[in-house]
Amino acid sequence: MNSMTGYGRASKDALTIDLRAVNHRYLDISVRTPRSYSFLEEPLKALAASCAGRGKIEIGVTVDNLAADTVSITLNRPVLESYLSAAVTLSDYGIANDIKASSALRFPDVMAAAKQEPETEAVTALALSVAEEAFADFNRTRAGEGERLAGDIGAKLTEIERLAALIETRMPENVAAYRERLRVKITEILEGRSFDEARILTEAAVYADRICADEELVRLRSHIAALRGMLKQSGAVGRKMDFLVQEFMREANTIGSKCNDTETVSFVIDLKSEIEKIREQVQNIE
Repeated sequence: MNSMTGYGRASKDALTIDLRAVNHRYLDISVRTPRSYSFLEEPLKALAASCAGRGKIEIGVTVDNLAADTVSITLNRPVLESYLSAAVTLSDYGIANDIKASSALRFPDVMAAAKQEPETEAVTALALSVAEEAFADFNRTRAGEGERLAGDIGAKLTEIERLAALIETRMPENVAAYRERLRVKITEILEGRSFDEARILTEAAVYADRICADEELVRLRSHIAALRGMLKQSGAVGRKMDFLVQEFMREANTIGSKCNDTETVSFVIDLKSEIEKIREQVQNIE
């Protein structure tokens, strides 16, 4: 299980690739390259998509004095010859021809500097090779953070199990107390009238059963087992976890609506708090 947060870096032959990733609902990849290396964007995006399922990933490419960055200087012979011809013509008017190499090189358009374009295929192969190393580093950091998250979530699941057990021990007493209160209330209302007490007890039992949270506690334990299983899975499981934790909260809300004593309510509040903490952690998982 991987975290969506991670970083990675690798360098070779004056080309460096830096990776950073933070949480995001979907996979969002951006690539920053020098202008003349924009052809690397799509290959690097494709590689990133094969290495991560979710997260906002930023890829930075730095190029420092690659052979492809060399600048060539060329002499514009026709322009120079025109200048020299003009100088010879000036000598016909008594103007000395004092052109030297240093002055000729300063004439406009005599010299031209051109930056060689990078060799696309060779540079792409180099960039992908460096990026693979960077992603290996990146995935190591994500796996390490994912392991930490799994441990933290596992500890919170243990606490939820403890709270669920406490709520469960309170349920029989709560149901019995509710049934008795309901029987007494109905008896007071019907005081002085003839009624079938057995029928009253039956109705009280039916209504009392409605505040029993046994089914919700069973489903909650089932969700806990499912989430523990997901913690051991690889790949992008964060979204499934998010949906499952929503089910945790639904069961907790239903249990809370059935509680009618202060002690059990305090257990339910703690239960919801632990579930919310898990929900926040799950947002970090790929």
